[in-house]
Amino acid sequence: MENEQVILALAALAQGTRLDVFRLLVAAEPQGLPAGEVARQLDVPHNTMSSHLGILSRAGLVRSERFSRSIIYRADLDALRAVVAFLLKDCCGGRAEICAPLMAELSPCCPPKVTTDA
Repeated sequence: MENEQVILALAALAQGTRLDVFRLLVAAEPQGLPAGEVARQLDVPHNTMSSHLGILSRAGLVRSERFSRSIIYRADLDALRAVVAFLLKDCCGGRAEICAPLMAELSPCCPPKVTTDA
């Protein structure tokens, strides 16, 4: 990921409504939400929501897919991962003990699946 892509993504998220939209779409993964439902849940006018969704889409953080008359929006978790990885790539000069609290903070939301071999 390049600096400009990260700057565009962070700029898109640097506005309250768009940050709320993105967090709502992350919570709605993997099914996503129709644009109208996003607007309803956040109590934002549809035309304003359309603008916010467009900015997030151009920043590469949101994907959309048309189903009949609805457009379903989904958070692009790969893009989010790339932005976070870019920010943390050289975390603390390679000193894992300094980055450990940050990594621990990120881990509880998505614990790894444990597989058992029977």
